[in-house]
Amino acid sequence: MAQGHTVSTRQGDAHVEVRIDGVLVAESDRPVLLDETGLPTRYYLPPDDVRTELFRETTFHSTCPFKGEASYWTAQVEGTTHDGIVWSYPTPIEGAREIAGLWSFYPDRAEVTVNGERI
Repeated sequence: MAQGHTVSTRQGDAHVEVRIDGVLVAESDRPVLLDETGLPTRYYLPPDDVRTELFRETTFHSTCPFKGEASYWTAQVEGTTHDGIVWSYPTPIEGAREIAGLWSFYPDRAEVTVNGERI
């Protein structure tokens, strides 16, 4: 890990809702929060708390030296396609294992609220 760069996770109990074009696509009371140097807290949700039928996996992948290889999903909501709006680390590297298979949404592309407050 780069000197001074940290990644930490913790189990949360906040109520997280995600809307795309006003449609509720995810709702969870069991997020895993990931804090990483230089980035805002990210909320990772269990796929069971996501309307996965609205999403399809893309072929795009990226690699983070601190979390591993990420996969991306595109949403189809009310006739509109939202490319790569959610990501996941199916098999993250050591230090980020707690987010394995959980989904996180781009808060600048979806409306993500935590306990009723938009992030």
